[in-house]
Amino acid sequence: MQRPARRTVPLTADTQYGEPMTRALRVLVLMSLTVAAAACGTDSAETNEPASPDDLIGRTFVSTDVTGTPIPGDGPLTVEFPEPGRIAATAGCNRFVGSVDLADGSIAAPALASTMMACPPPRDGADQWLSTLFDAQPQWTLDGDVLVLTGAGTTVTLGDKKVVDPDRPVTGTEWTVTTLRTPDAVTSSLTLETAAPTLILADDGTVSGSTGCNRFSGPAEVGDGTITFGALATTLAACIDPETTEIERHILGVLAGETTYVVDGPTMTLTAEDGTNGLGLTAR
Repeated sequence: MQRPARRTVPLTADTQYGEPMTRALRVLVLMSLTVAAAACGTDSAETNEPASPDDLIGRTFVSTDVTGTPIPGDGPLTVEFPEPGRIAATAGCNRFVGSVDLADGSIAAPALASTMMACPPPRDGADQWLSTLFDAQPQWTLDGDVLVLTGAGTTVTLGDKKVVDPDRPVTGTEWTVTTLRTPDAVTSSLTLETAAPTLILADDGTVSGSTGCNRFSGPAEVGDGTITFGALATTLAACIDPETTEIERHILGVLAGETTYVVDGPTMTLTAEDGTNGLGLTAR
């Protein structure tokens, strides 16, 4: 008698372990997917939580857009939160500092002190613009690197300074002198703005520039936080305006010997060897 042909059946979970085991495996897969989805939901919820005042501490923000009343002189508005309970701000003229309360999503800074620098038009209106904004105790919201202030009919969008406006390199940048620093004051003027003295530090250890009246050049060694200037050679043109002559005298007095420098975004501060006189410069 001929035997029937043998049929081979593939071994599956159903045939090897039975239907109950298959159902158990399916349940485990569904549970794993549910746990993974819950974890993703938790991460998203945490990301979307409102920012707290602690998220602002140690950061500096620079305005990128203003809706409403524009900043006289175009600013920008710079707002710093150096430590808990402290704020500093400038809209392009004087610097304001003082205590701040950031609770309830508003900025309450009722008693800010400021420098007393005289600024040429239209930047001379920047201080009043800043005071109006902060007197209104603007609401603040933070989303990652973007800070938004809303108050006094104005909305200001600011970005984290490290992202929006990183520090310029000391060498290879053309710096323009914008303020003169003395033991008594930090000053600017229309004459200084018009003269626009410049300073360029090269990688080969030299410096060149203009006092706003004469050109100069000479050796300059850039170190870690210091610049040591050697004897500078200058042209000998007579400065007709007495104020321009005084500006030149101050600049050449600072660019002598070892100075200290601090770069902050597009600005650099040079302090002379005497520790009091100095220059404020802005990158072109």
